[in-house]
Amino acid sequence: MNTEFFTAIEMIEAERGIPQEYMLEKVEAALMSAAKKAYGSSDNAVVIINRDKKDIKLCLQKIVIDDSETMENPNAQIFLSEAHAKHSKRAKVGDVLNCEVKTKEFGRIAAQTAKQVIIQGIRDAERGLLYQELNSKEFEILSTVVSRIEPNGNALLTIGKSEAMLIKNEQIPGEVLKEGDHIKIYVSEVRETKRGPQALISRTHSGLVKRLFELEVPEIFEGIVEIKSIAREAGSRTKIAVFSSDESVDPVGACIGAKGQRIAHICDELKGEKVDIIRYSEDPETYIAQALAPADIISVAADVDGHTCSVVVSDDQLSLAIGKEGQNARLAAKLTGYKIDIKPLSKV
Repeated sequence: MNTEFFTAIEMIEAERGIPQEYMLEKVEAALMSAAKKAYGSSDNAVVIINRDKKDIKLCLQKIVIDDSETMENPNAQIFLSEAHAKHSKRAKVGDVLNCEVKTKEFGRIAAQTAKQVIIQGIRDAERGLLYQELNSKEFEILSTVVSRIEPNGNALLTIGKSEAMLIKNEQIPGEVLKEGDHIKIYVSEVRETKRGPQALISRTHSGLVKRLFELEVPEIFEGIVEIKSIAREAGSRTKIAVFSSDESVDPVGACIGAKGQRIAHICDELKGEKVDIIRYSEDPETYIAQALAPADIISVAADVDGHTCSVVVSDDQLSLAIGKEGQNARLAAKLTGYKIDIKPLSKV
């Protein structure tokens, strides 16, 4: 039975990644719990584990007493004659012997207690391993597979050996996911809950766009081009400000790629979402004018302290600067951190 047990914990380690040492600790705790349940105390119980011989024993440490004495506690004392017969002919009165307890002597309740301790130990270990796995992926982009679509539109995704739920609100608006789809998601947070580790994943988070650019644009991954800011309205439009301290590198061109291939791959992953790439500038007025692209700006007057600015555009550029339902101006304000007031030239 012991040999089979050691084979089992080897399989658990191989299949679930739970170390054998951890399982042996849980088994020891389980046997001690069973001893306490069976005998009312585990103060004199000891678990002896011999990994070389693949052997586990639960023993009660008993004091040897003379046969003429009155035994007060059979769980903590043993007569000298019994000690000689069952354990050691060299035993003497006053010696402490490790007397093995057969598990069948535990009884049903004690055995059930031991079983529950082991099962809970496996669950705790799996939760811990899952948390470590997910925690290492926090703020990262992951390739996942849609394993199931819930009636409410939530999607269950497979991430390595674990699963996570992509709720409807974190899916790109207008995107229709199907079982078997391969999609990329962003892990925005990993936290411990009473039900185990929980990963908050998203396809609407601006971090997804940032990681996609890092994957697609080597200059960003290598640090030659830096992403300064991102403003996103998922499913519709994103503005991203990029900068390069190397004057020989065009940050906008690097992100677009030859014949627009790099930006095309990113837009495909975002299901056709439009992406405006803006050249970042330390000069706020230049930066704001760039952020309002594709509109042509006549002038920008910025209040650096108040983070507000007044922008003047020609009358025919006003609707373009503001954008549909104010989206262009809203994204530019979010990108730059400035409150933007846009006026047509005819009203200045």
